[in-house]
Amino acid sequence: MYIPAAFREPDPATLSAFIEAHSFASLVTVINHAPFATHLPFLLDRSRGEWGVLRSHMARANPQWQPWQTTETPIHALVIFTGPHAYISPAWYKSAPNVPTWNYSAVHAYGMPRLVSEEETARIVQDTVERYESERAEPWGMNAPGDYFQRLLKGVVGFEIEIARLEGKFKWNQNKSDADRVGVIEGLRAEGKSVIADWMERLK
Repeated sequence: MYIPAAFREPDPATLSAFIEAHSFASLVTVINHAPFATHLPFLLDRSRGEWGVLRSHMARANPQWQPWQTTETPIHALVIFTGPHAYISPAWYKSAPNVPTWNYSAVHAYGMPRLVSEEETARIVQDTVERYESERAEPWGMNAPGDYFQRLLKGVVGFEIEIARLEGKFKWNQNKSDADRVGVIEGLRAEGKSVIADWMERLK
C-alpha cells in the first residue's frame, strides 16, 4: 500500500485495535494467476506471533481455500481492513488553492493462510458468534436441536493467518495546516459526517 509519511500509522496497538473495531475485511489471494477476494469477519488473537494471528472461516464451496491444501507453492494473502471515509471538498479549506481529496483509514495485514482442524474450525465459529453477540442485550447462544450445527460445520473451512507484516494508513489531512483541518472538520460535521470529524480530532 502506498503510504506517504504523514499518513503512516506505525503503532502496533493502534493497528490491532483498528482490526478489532473494523473486523469485516477482504481476503485477497491469487488463483490461476488472477486475484480472488472473499469478504469475511476476522478474529485477532494478539497473544500469538509478533503481530498476532487472524482467524476466520469460509464456505467449503468457495474455491479460494483449495490451493492452501498443498505446501508446494507458498500462498501469500492480503487482508484489507477499512474504516470510515469521506469526500473532502476544497471549499472547506481556509487556504487556497486546493483540490478535492478523500479521507480514509485502512490497515493491511499480510501472511500465509493455514487450514485448521475440524475441531479448531468449530472453535473459530463459536468464538465468532460470541464476539458479535456479546454486545447484544440478549445474546444468541447457538442453541439448536440435535446435530444441527455439526451438520452445518461440515460446510465451512477454518483457517488462520499469522501476520507477517502489518501496515496502516490513516489519511486525515495531517499534511494540512491546523486552520485547514478545522475547516474540514466543520464541513464534515455540517454534512452529518461526525464519525470522520471525530477521527480527525483524535489525530490532532
